[in-house]
Amino acid sequence: MNANVQTKGSDSTAIRPFHINFPEAELNEMRRRIKATRWPERETVKDQSQGPQLATLQKLARYWETEYDWRKVEARLNALPNFVTEIDGLDIHFIHVRSKHKNALPLIITHGWPGSVIEQLKIIDPLTNPTAHGATAADAFDLVIPSMPGYGFSGRPTTTGWGPAHIANAWVVLMKRLGYTKFAAQGGDWGAVIVDVMGTQGHPELLGIHSNMPGVIPVDIDGAARTGAPTPSNLSPDEKLCYERVATVYAKGIGYGYQMGLRPQALYGIADSPVGIAGYFLDHDARSLAMITRVFDGQPEGLTRDDILDNVTLTWLTDTFISGARLYWEDFAAQYSFFGVKGVSVPAAVSVFPDELYPAPKSWSERAYPKLIHYNTVEKGGHFAAWEQPKLFTDEVRAGFKSLRNS
Repeated sequence: MNANVQTKGSDSTAIRPFHINFPEAELNEMRRRIKATRWPERETVKDQSQGPQLATLQKLARYWETEYDWRKVEARLNALPNFVTEIDGLDIHFIHVRSKHKNALPLIITHGWPGSVIEQLKIIDPLTNPTAHGATAADAFDLVIPSMPGYGFSGRPTTTGWGPAHIANAWVVLMKRLGYTKFAAQGGDWGAVIVDVMGTQGHPELLGIHSNMPGVIPVDIDGAARTGAPTPSNLSPDEKLCYERVATVYAKGIGYGYQMGLRPQALYGIADSPVGIAGYFLDHDARSLAMITRVFDGQPEGLTRDDILDNVTLTWLTDTFISGARLYWEDFAAQYSFFGVKGVSVPAAVSVFPDELYPAPKSWSERAYPKLIHYNTVEKGGHFAAWEQPKLFTDEVRAGFKSLRNS
């Protein structure tokens, strides 16, 4: 990997400073490949039902090749304290920002797919330095933001077994290694699955979790949605809406999940092409794709063109498209439901963003999380909540964990 790691001592548990600096030759090669993209004909429909539209990807590619500057986000990353430490034989990269305020609540935040620590950059200062953002010192957090195994700057597993349960345990090891004896955990997408699993493993150090994609779908309802069964007749309006959204996601929205869950090693051609990765990543979910399309049409949204390309560029530069994809394979092997109840036993906070894959009903949230300490639906935002709506997201994290402070 083209980043500098300074090793202090030979102890495998050492915390090593990490600096990011990709050679200009690699950026030139990426731009060359973008320019050389062999484009297909346009879609045969007038909407996005066949996936990201040709016009959107061509606008993205033109900007990426001629105007986008990776060095800007590289400088933002390097301005933060980055580290690497070895856990179970694998290097784990993480950002670690301590608040200047006493009694800050330690919090580990986990990104998802197709993501990276870049998704959390906008929330770091509001959470660690709350008095500069309209909150009080009592709202302060110490933040640990790791790159999941196989993603970004973390090592790429060379053996099986790095699924959600292993990652959840590794995060506890990481927090304890940093000296935290009590801490909370937050996640969306895969991060939501991982923090849910953390909440089932009986870690005495874990005070509670916050999720913006909570695993609340009852087992029988989840099974029915997977098979496309008709909406059960005994659901409340909120539950009915959630069921229908989840059923649509299973039927039309996560084909990539099944593909990566079954045959991740078949995706060589996509991994080799910057535009291939971009097209695959943009197709995460219909609402996010619609928003990103508007961004490249010049409309102001929660994300910018640079935001979107920062994430894709990181994946191409680190060559982690396939290693990231294998997390789906690991999850298929472990048979965790993406959206289903996991059996969380710790205090849990839930924030519902309206354009998430599904709006989690309060009734199901109360059943899934017996120690539900916070539930709220915000006015806007989607799947990439911290990235897209950092102000709303930080407000929710503060509110969600308020009752856990000094516990």
